Amino acid sequence: MAEELTPETPEEEQPIKQRKNGLYPGVSDELAENMTTGWADTELHGLEAIPQAAYTAARRAALSARFPGERLVIPAGNLKTRSNDTEYSFRAATEYAYLTGDQTEDGVLVLEPEGDGHEATVHLLPRSDRANGEFWLSGQGELWVGRRHSLAEAEQLLGIPARDVRELADTLREARGPVRVVRGHDAGVEAALTDKVTAEHDDELRVYLSEARAVKDEFEIGELQKACDSTARGFEDVVKVLDKAQATSERYIEGTFFLRARVEGNDVGYGSICAAGPHATTLHWVRNDGPVRSGDLLLLDAGVETTTLYTADVTRTLPISGRYTEIQRKIYDAVHDAQEAGIAAVKPGAKYRDFHDASQRVLAERLVEWGLVEGPVERVLELGLQRRWTLHGTGHMLGMDVHDCAAARTEAYVDGTLEPGMCLTVEPGLYFQADDLTVPEEYRGIGVRIEDDILVTEDGNRNLSASLPRRADEVEAWMAALRD
Repeated sequence: MAEELTPETPEEEQPIKQRKNGLYPGVSDELAENMTTGWADTELHGLEAIPQAAYTAARRAALSARFPGERLVIPAGNLKTRSNDTEYSFRAATEYAYLTGDQTEDGVLVLEPEGDGHEATVHLLPRSDRANGEFWLSGQGELWVGRRHSLAEAEQLLGIPARDVRELADTLREARGPVRVVRGHDAGVEAALTDKVTAEHDDELRVYLSEARAVKDEFEIGELQKACDSTARGFEDVVKVLDKAQATSERYIEGTFFLRARVEGNDVGYGSICAAGPHATTLHWVRNDGPVRSGDLLLLDAGVETTTLYTADVTRTLPISGRYTEIQRKIYDAVHDAQEAGIAAVKPGAKYRDFHDASQRVLAERLVEWGLVEGPVERVLELGLQRRWTLHGTGHMLGMDVHDCAAARTEAYVDGTLEPGMCLTVEPGLYFQADDLTVPEEYRGIGVRIEDDILVTEDGNRNLSASLPRRADEVEAWMAALRD
């Protein structure tokens, strides 16, 4: 990583942070002058609006109607330091991206009350200033991190008036009337509003924006389908290199899937779980540093996030050798049957909890049948005894966040009713820990989860990730065909 240059002024006068041990102690007046001239005009004109612009406008209109007469402030967030002077890759706050389609750091959407509605303005960093040297002297100058859109370009792309975000704090400090802000993303914005907002009112804004995302529009459904299609290709990539993973570790699987996510999307939507052998019994195994052995199972839970930040969330449990053993298939088939029951329960008008209850019942029946827990099944379910091995809920809402709509009210989410346009995962599992002495030894160290992304439709549901096989025999045939 190259070092940025630093200006030749005393440290206490420095407007731009410099490295303590940079190789260039300063900048001569002649070089500084030279860097201000000789640059071509790169302003872009006649840009077309981003594909989701009409949808983001409708979302802002709904938000405006919900909070009439109030100033609403929704930040994108800032860069976060990874270590010393390096930052994590930036990912815009979901609420901001949902309402604007923009993904740049430091952006802030402000809805100012006007008449019966609001006037929306997006506050962004403009192009780097070449006259004062910012573009090449600042570590975030365009010479170092790349060109960003001008405010005029941003207006064309987003369909929203754009202003310089560096002037926003002063504007917010002078604001009058009720204000709400989405907290947790931009400390500077929150500081400017510190005496104007309340946690209770701000939480109402966050809850509304979470619930607004529950029913997906046409654009969002298309993006979720893209995410699932790319994810399926990522799973195929993994199957093709399982021999290389056996020669190395779970990291080879993680890297293989990540390549697909970066080529076809923005990133992975969450840390990939590449759990081989007994690691499959650890729900959030993201270390991915264990061995990959023939004869074991690989539980791969991964999802591609599209360039517009919609993510898939898919799990398959694959036999590394290409064939399930008898006990592996027995457990796998139980989970598959539970998932079938869960998916069948996803339909408009059904209670959100129905798919979970249907899946858990099947798993409880198998556990009783196998003699691992004493029945009857109703007793097992009432006491939750199956949870020693099923562990987690059977699914969650899906969208721009892998666990989407997380701030929604309980009565609108888990106690709510399914509607067309909602998208959720159905992902039952059975996990027998390697040290669980309550089960026969042959069960220990086996973990199985099958997960698909299910869209609620007008007449039932559609499995967005259906291109990946689920039945044990289909999985084996699919793997064999990919390895030929």
